[in-house]
Amino acid sequence: MNTYHINKGIGRTVEFKGLKAQYLFIFAGGLLGILICMMIMYMGGVNTYLCLVIGAACSGLLIWKTFALNRKYGEHGLMKRGAQKKHPRYIISRKSIYHYLYTNRKKTST
Repeated sequence: MNTYHINKGIGRTVEFKGLKAQYLFIFAGGLLGILICMMIMYMGGVNTYLCLVIGAACSGLLIWKTFALNRKYGEHGLMKRGAQKKHPRYIISRKSIYHYLYTNRKKTST
């Protein structure tokens, strides 16, 4: 029986067969979702061979895409990519310079 080492040290991220951090959870969740979809299709009366072909194709695509994302973005890159999409490219200001210079003065009460 094979033994797999999942964590190789204290303070290091979880790694399994080269998949790190969030990619491991994406991979496991995707396979679980594919399994549930295949069970629903099988109980719905879809041909068994068609279920197997669709399941194998979806699983192969999930494995390929997850490892490609892991290779491209690394451990924290996918989170950085998501944050970059939310960050505006340009800051546009259409107010006059006068507005910035004179609206921030404190009003003194006499």
